[in-house]
Parts: sequence; C-alpha cells; structure tokens
Amino acid sequence: MRRLGRPIPELELSAEERGALEPWARRPTTAQAAALRARLILGCAAGKTNTAVARERRVTKQTVGKWRSRLVTQRLDGLLDAPRPGAPRTVTDTAVERVVTLTVETAPREATPWSTRAMARQGGLSQSTVSRIWRAFSLPPHRSETFKRSPDPLFIDQGRDIVGRYLNPPDQALVLCVDEKAQIQALDRSQPLLPMRPGQVERRTHDYRRHGTPSLFAAFDTQSGRVIGQRHRRHRAIEFRKFLDTIDAVVPLDLDVHLIVDNYATHKTALIQRWLAKRPR
Repeated sequence: MRRLGRPIPELELSAEERGALEPWARRPTTAQAAALRARLILGCAAGKTNTAVARERRVTKQTVGKWRSRLVTQRLDGLLDAPRPGAPRTVTDTAVERVVTLTVETAPREATPWSTRAMARQGGLSQSTVSRIWRAFSLPPHRSETFKRSPDPLFIDQGRDIVGRYLNPPDQALVLCVDEKAQIQALDRSQPLLPMRPGQVERRTHDYRRHGTPSLFAAFDTQSGRVIGQRHRRHRAIEFRKFLDTIDAVVPLDLDVHLIVDNYATHKTALIQRWLAKRPR
C-alpha cells in the first residue's frame, strides 16, 4: 500500500555526529533544549518513526519533524539556536577587556579585593554588568586559595611512595597516618546547662572556665577506620615517644608498622631516632 502524506527525510548519522550527540543527550541539568534535540535525533536514527519518538519524548510530531529536517539539511549546525534579533550590545569588547585586566592585574586603593561596586565605578559600567563579566570569565576576586611547592627534588617519588602505601598497603603490615592536634582548649561552662522544657528553650551561661590546653595524638588506620588516640598535657618529643610506645603495644607483634607523619620537629629528634633504631619493625 502506498504511503500518503509528506515524505519523511532519510536520516543517517556518521560516527562523528553520533559521538557528538550522545554526550549532549546525557546532560543532566544544563542546556536541556540541546539535550532534548539530541535525544530526538538519536531516536530517529534508531529507525523509530516520528510518531514513536514524539510519544516517547512527550513532544509533538511537528517538533520531531522540525529537528529531523534541520539535521538532514544542516547537519549538527541545524540543532543549534539561530541568532535572534534584539537590542544591540552596549558593552564593547574593549570595556570587557578593561574590566578583566583591572581585576587580575590591579587592586583597589581603599580596599582589597575588588567589589562589583568598586569595579563598576572604575570601569564606568553598572554593577550587574561587572558581575556578568566576572561570571563569564570565572573571576572570583573575593576568594583565594593556598598552595605550596616543595623544593625537595625527591618530592614526587616520596609522594608516590606515601600514596602507594595508602592505596596498596604492604603484606603483613599496618599503615597508620599519625598527627597531633595541639593546644586544644578544655573549656567548661561556669554553671550547668539548663535543658529544654515545654515553653522554654535550652539555656547556657555565657562565661566558662578554662581547664588548660591538652594535646591530642592520633594514629588513623585508613583500611579499617580504627583510631589509636592519646591525650597529653604538652606537645614534645617525650610525649610523642610515649604515643609511639602505645602504638607499639597495641599493634600485634607479627605486623610491620608504617607510620606516615609530617615534618614536625618533634618527629625527628635524637630521642625518636633512638626509639626507632631499637624497633626495626
């Protein structure tokens, strides 16, 4: 029986086109218009009719036919939105470049860092325009991060060694991440806390008593999540050696012990070196 109606254009995708459309179709949140068009085209390329694809994606047959025809005639470019008429740009590329240059190369005199209001006054633009430019170029002047480059020529090898012990511990060995938290303030409220009751919230005094500043020593087993901990009043090599005694007593004798510590001075004293020399495991 001869089919009536408008003929459906033939649709075949090349490997490159399919490789571009499949990531579009998997977009979870952003650019959903492009994602929907990609799903429509992939459904048509699978041999489904426009009616079947429209029912599956909950759109009209006209929508499927539109993007199918655009793909056949213009290929992937046909799935993009065409330029729409609107008001001409009022912010030139020169103004945008000036804002970006001022942001990354200068600092305001009266404050640091740049704010949108201060940059707007400096650049002769509105605050919202400056905000859009910063978002477009991913410039957050109010944020900063720290970094550290080690001058140690063996830093990469040592880093690989440490990470390797975490990810793939040696056989018959226990890998512990050891660190200290010094000068922990032991505070207590001057009077007991008054618990919450019907019609009354929990209440506590504004003042407190100080009970010194203890130090916490801890060894974390990354495989089991177990923590070996100990408190001391001070934070010296003597206390660190006592903590090593605790680790030595807790870990079974048939296991080697790998301690990963930082370069704190108390970890490298002669007292600690002698302790380690007497315990080769």
